[in-house]
Amino acid sequence: RDILLRVNDCVDFTCHIGNDSTKLGHSQTETSRAIFISEVDALKLLSTLTFSVLSTLFFCSLALCVQQETEVPDSIRSPTTHDEPTSESRLEQRLKLAGNNRPEIEKALRDSPSEYRTATRFLVQNMRSSDLKSLSAEFILEDVRLAYEARKMAPWAETIPEKVFLNEVLPFANITEQREAWRSKLKEICAPIVKDCKTTAEAAQAINREMFKIVKVKYSRKRKKAIQSPSESIEQGLASCTGLSILLVDACRSVSIPARVVGIPSWTTRRGNHTWVEIWSDGEWHFTGAAEYDPKGLNRGWFTNAASLADKSKRQHSIFAVSFARTDTTFHMARTRDPENAVYAVNVTDRYTQGNQVDKPISADQVVVRIRVWESGKSKRVAVPIEIRLASDQTRVGQGKSLGDQADLNNMFEVKLKRGTQYKIRLGSGQETDIRTITTNDSETQLLEFETGAKGK
Repeated sequence: RDILLRVNDCVDFTCHIGNDSTKLGHSQTETSRAIFISEVDALKLLSTLTFSVLSTLFFCSLALCVQQETEVPDSIRSPTTHDEPTSESRLEQRLKLAGNNRPEIEKALRDSPSEYRTATRFLVQNMRSSDLKSLSAEFILEDVRLAYEARKMAPWAETIPEKVFLNEVLPFANITEQREAWRSKLKEICAPIVKDCKTTAEAAQAINREMFKIVKVKYSRKRKKAIQSPSESIEQGLASCTGLSILLVDACRSVSIPARVVGIPSWTTRRGNHTWVEIWSDGEWHFTGAAEYDPKGLNRGWFTNAASLADKSKRQHSIFAVSFARTDTTFHMARTRDPENAVYAVNVTDRYTQGNQVDKPISADQVVVRIRVWESGKSKRVAVPIEIRLASDQTRVGQGKSLGDQADLNNMFEVKLKRGTQYKIRLGSGQETDIRTITTNDSETQLLEFETGAKGK
């Protein structure tokens, strides 16, 4: 039998077999054409079309699965940021996520004074789902109230855009640290420090210089956790670079200085990662190392050159700044497949890599040698004088000092030497001196770690 196939532009068609008509698709266009083919050919055509449709559906599903592994789903991408109006549907979605804690979140929204209501809604719209399920109305309202009180007292308040205040002053947390009411205590410490400061940059510098001395917190690999709240770091007197950064950010926010945590998952030129702080001043962001005050000002640090070599095309070598508001990427230290419980971030690599490289690139015959010096047994790092001479003729080619245990682990003495060359390295001075002979390798970087009996700090 002959079969009439009416094929439309959108590849929908109606199949007529004799006097019967079976609709196999729905026409979405008026343009069509009729063709007669044999029953056998029709079955072949149907078989081919069916296989094509199923194949397309399979690969589309596979692509969506892969995309969900690497990106935030479109359904929740930037639904509510500080640049967008909050929506009632989004708010209702967040209230449902609060589960049994919904009455507390509703109470915070209901009891928030009218002048604070936008801020309270911003927190609810963007906080992690774990916070929605656990934070009390009292905690949220107190955080908002203290943030606004500090804003009223800050001489630089008018220089802070509303969206920056909401995203980098108001939030009660940075990453996944323990949630706690830190504003009052840190303000008590920091307000006297910044009382004569006129700008956020000046105030942040003063806090970085003085606050860590007052709370007696220093860098240490012996801290209990990498990500600690202010009270956890103060209680131990120890913190990682991340813990120090959280403490500095919260201290700044306590006196209405916009601040945020920034970090890189992995340096392109050395092992390990790092976390530091950005401060809002003069209409833009500036960086500083937490507990690494530099009297010359912001945008200085031992990691400046390494940061300038970051690679935006690779996530592990990109630099991210934490954002409380939702964005299209997440912060590397808080990985989760649940977009409602993610810590969001902004890729700020360009600001560090465009024209910011401090050191000249190494030549083809050079290697960057980094040196750590440890006490015998590798119990802690020590700061001792270092002198490097050519083994062949004793020409001095480098000198400096190693970093002690209070410096970040990735902050090391560095020197550029010639590849494949023998050197004598003197550690210490006077009678407490060790001399080591090394040969540089044929790569771009080389890490040397020495244990010594030389006395250091």
